[in-house]
Amino acid sequence: MVREDGKRNFALRESSGDESSVFSGNTPRQAALKAARRLDPGSSEDDADRVELELREKGTDKVHIYDGWAWEETAPDDKPDWMPSEITEANVSKKGIEHLEE
Repeated sequence: MVREDGKRNFALRESSGDESSVFSGNTPRQAALKAARRLDPGSSEDDADRVELELREKGTDKVHIYDGWAWEETAPDDKPDWMPSEITEANVSKKGIEHLEE
């Protein structure tokens, strides 16, 4: 279901099938990146643990599956005053789409 502003809502699915959080974005990848930023960050991108993220698009039976990981990084020199000196970066890699049979 697309909202008036063009964004779509994606529910983060646990392995049990529970949907704990909802992330919005124009694309599934944008929502997956938001979900990945909440993971426990590693000390670097290479050391970060890969976690499977399943995002069900609200209003459909599509489940977008990604591998996501997060890591700590030093903020850029031109950062705004409110930004901390250490920030969490994230990345995702799409594995595929499944359809729910409910």
